[in-house]
Amino acid sequence: MVVASIRLLPSPFLPRRSPFSWRSRPSSFLAFSSIHSTASKEDGGVELGGDQRQGEVIFLGTGTSEGVPRVSCLTDPLKKCKVCSKAAQPYDKNKRLNTSILIRHPNSSGTQNILIDAGKFFYHSALRWFPAYGIRTIDAVIITHSHADAIGGLDDLRDWTNNVQLHIPIHVTKRDFEVMTKTHYYLVDTSVIIPGAKVSDLQFKIISEEPFFVHGLKFTPLPVWHGQNYRSLGFRFGNICYISDVSEIPEETYPLLKDCEVLIMDALRPDCSSSTHFGLPRALEEVRKIQPKRTLFTGMMHLMDHEEVNNYLASLLESEGLDAQLSYDGLRIPLRL
Repeated sequence: MVVASIRLLPSPFLPRRSPFSWRSRPSSFLAFSSIHSTASKEDGGVELGGDQRQGEVIFLGTGTSEGVPRVSCLTDPLKKCKVCSKAAQPYDKNKRLNTSILIRHPNSSGTQNILIDAGKFFYHSALRWFPAYGIRTIDAVIITHSHADAIGGLDDLRDWTNNVQLHIPIHVTKRDFEVMTKTHYYLVDTSVIIPGAKVSDLQFKIISEEPFFVHGLKFTPLPVWHGQNYRSLGFRFGNICYISDVSEIPEETYPLLKDCEVLIMDALRPDCSSSTHFGLPRALEEVRKIQPKRTLFTGMMHLMDHEEVNNYLASLLESEGLDAQLSYDGLRIPLRL
């Protein structure tokens, strides 16, 4: 089978042709899920194999702050952006909203829905995936950092606290909470709200870089740099290590990544890193160093074509046994504790 050329990355990062299609890669790579529709297949819905009582992770968004497609690309009369043109089509896997995941964790009280980050496109992610996957409550939110693509959707949580539940706990570091006292001052201090008005009822819980529990699930913070002198947190929970926004991993964080089964890692673009994010070449270097069993990349911009980059990653599985792929909005993977 002839596979499309990888034109986005210059040599040596990508070959011009990938040896086989991502769709034909070995079954071990696809062990995240068996492809049986629960929502519509067009929505990217999959049904997990194995014991679902162990929980699951749903990718609500896998894109950059601006999302994919870009409006500027779709309105450019002179230059057609291939990835954005694809992403504008319904159900295309290049369509990406702000990076965020939902952890569905069963415990003695039922299934708890724990959200990591609520960015400025959170409403649109929830609108697409909550009805499709039967999600109603948000039992806690954990914040990685205080950029708009991580906290811009906190105001939208009012739909839940007004109509579904009384309040939502927000787990956040002191430094990021201090940012929220300015960006979301009316959610932090509700006394400033006009009587009769309703806003999100949030309960802020300060975390440090020490492990903490949310509804019985242990979270170990993974401190990383997200640009010079800007601290962000990844989190380890169950068999998963999640690092969504990173430009450098401090040496003291690597021991916390030891024996990681599933690594979810930032990979902004195909050719190089930026000042605040890993590019794919650097992300792959980190994967080789950390040596997880499997890797899913997230946080991709519009230069990352889902099928073409996955074709390249498939060649790494064959050549060096590196099991990695791009994630996509709506993907579900099992969580083992």
